[in-house]
Amino acid sequence: MRRSSTLPLALTLAAAVAFGLAAPAQAGPAGPARATALDPDGVERVAVGPSGADGSGIDREALRAAMVLRPDDGVAGIVAEVHKGGETWRGRSGDTVSGRRVSPDAHFRIGSISKPMEAVILLQLAGEGRVDLDRSVQHYLPGLLPESRFREPISVRQLLNHTSGLPDEFEGAPAPTPEEEIERRLDYLTFDEVIEQTLRPEGRPAPGPHFSPGTRQRYNSFGYRIAGKLIEEITGHSYQYEVTTRILRPLKMRETRAAVPDRSTAVPRPYLAGYLSRSDGEPVDANVQGGLPASMTSTTGDLDRFITGLFEGRLLRPAQTAELFTVPKGPDGKPLPYADDASCNAGPARGTACFSVGLMSTPLPDGSVLWGKTGSEPGYRSGVFASRDLDRRAVYAMGTSTSMVNGAPAVAQRLALAAFTG
Repeated sequence: MRRSSTLPLALTLAAAVAFGLAAPAQAGPAGPARATALDPDGVERVAVGPSGADGSGIDREALRAAMVLRPDDGVAGIVAEVHKGGETWRGRSGDTVSGRRVSPDAHFRIGSISKPMEAVILLQLAGEGRVDLDRSVQHYLPGLLPESRFREPISVRQLLNHTSGLPDEFEGAPAPTPEEEIERRLDYLTFDEVIEQTLRPEGRPAPGPHFSPGTRQRYNSFGYRIAGKLIEEITGHSYQYEVTTRILRPLKMRETRAAVPDRSTAVPRPYLAGYLSRSDGEPVDANVQGGLPASMTSTTGDLDRFITGLFEGRLLRPAQTAELFTVPKGPDGKPLPYADDASCNAGPARGTACFSVGLMSTPLPDGSVLWGKTGSEPGYRSGVFASRDLDRRAVYAMGTSTSMVNGAPAVAQRLALAAFTG
């Protein structure tokens, strides 16, 4: 009831990158902003290599301009890291709510960027012969899905590529008030608790499937809660243990941490502050949260290590790596349609599947494709994207200044345009 889908953020970012759109985010009332003690434009940056304003490399001035926060962004602070053609650029803004500086190494909550990590663990288990992606959830977790409502088998692969047709997590629950959102951020929910509260809710009708498995694609966080439970059932270990031993340690992601079970914890210092707002507009620092077993904190540097190591094949065998870059197709060999006529792509591919197992594809005007993931948690928006050859990569994180940020903050769109299209 407190975790929002990141699909609107992902789709808006895709449209921004593909077409140069930068529609302003809708923001609610926020506390009074105070000037920071940074440069006059509020941005500090560290760069390596020459400017690429001619298109040959990183256009540092475009990135600097993109990161200047505007009143309607709904963003309190931002950190970003861009790599292109062997050059590196790191930028940060100050915290417009507190007036404090933001460290370029600030930690933040990554939200659904943990989904590719869940997918990687199951792909590793598939490579080890411990799970078959084409076998059903009903086979591995008998009784979890009520047979009266979920008669058709749902494969593990369909969980991971968002073609399961499962309902949304907590589907039908009333939207929380600002005060309820602030309070509920401290809750820690296990995979079992999310599954139970979604499939067998109290006081409202139990949801059923949205469509037959494998016929359409629709972004679905609930499928990843089942995937998380599956990881724990197959391995006999907690998700925290598996993600640490299989991903964080091998890639030396020393600044990335999984949630502590049954506790609410603070983002490690130095941290990027994210704010929720009370009904009267008073901002509340949301860095202390409970979350889910897959909730994580990280840095831009560590997320760059993750996507680099993943694309280089350091985590998966070739057959499993290929799953990351394959969107689901129908019997006609074409990408599946995206459900509800929503745009999962732009241009000629509009309305067709854009998610693979764990990642999202985003086409660029030059015909190349970015792969990555966005994330959302109360008070935080983030994203990591890269070209398949890793020549172009970008990581960003934002702390919101208000609860009412719908879709991608406009500053995320400006950053995407500056980083990937010039």
